[in-house]
Amino acid sequence: MVDEHIGIIIKARTVSEAWEKAVLECWSMGAAVPTEYGEMSKELLGLLVVVEEPFAEPRIHRGDLLAAMRESLWKYYDEVIRGTLDNAVSEGKIHYTYHERLFCYPPKTINQIEYIINKLQQASFSRRAQAITWNPEKDMNVDSPPCLQRVWCTIRDTKLILHTTWRSRDVFRAMHMNMLALTELQKMIAERLKVKIGPYLDFTNSAHIYERTYEDVEHFKRVVERRSR
Repeated sequence: MVDEHIGIIIKARTVSEAWEKAVLECWSMGAAVPTEYGEMSKELLGLLVVVEEPFAEPRIHRGDLLAAMRESLWKYYDEVIRGTLDNAVSEGKIHYTYHERLFCYPPKTINQIEYIINKLQQASFSRRAQAITWNPEKDMNVDSPPCLQRVWCTIRDTKLILHTTWRSRDVFRAMHMNMLALTELQKMIAERLKVKIGPYLDFTNSAHIYERTYEDVEHFKRVVERRSR
């Protein structure tokens, strides 16, 4: 018998709906698990989220205060899509950025996103159009290695489908912004390929809510319940 917190699938039309469902599912069904930060968490092992229309509105959930602050959201987009923090990596101030790993994979600064685009231009049905972030030489012995591990793309029925794989994710504080930024990457690739935007699939090995945010999640749950009445 499979535990109820293992192998969860969520389907939603929009990014905001997907995030809300993920938070509530993790809160109600997550198992109590200790963390390496000295606190407990609620955890789902193997959370698959399918967003059918990534750019359908509303994309931004008003319950995520950070994402609702447009300045913070645009700044995060710039970090992931345009690499505005990559200099901080080269200066040793931070360990990585997703842009650095996807667009300038170290040490040879390989542009994996350009590879994806070129591969799908050659064969739209290719199963090889992927990019990775994990660098064993750099990441095995650090406290905060990348959560995003892999991006995989293909084209079906003239639509770009994007899959992402995450080793670990803070569902309440990070997942929404992550999905918003990665679907912006999906849009950028689709525009380069001159195809439509298809579904976005998001898989997390350990999807969790940290103990320090339990009260905030309880408040979020109450607000969602009031709105649905």
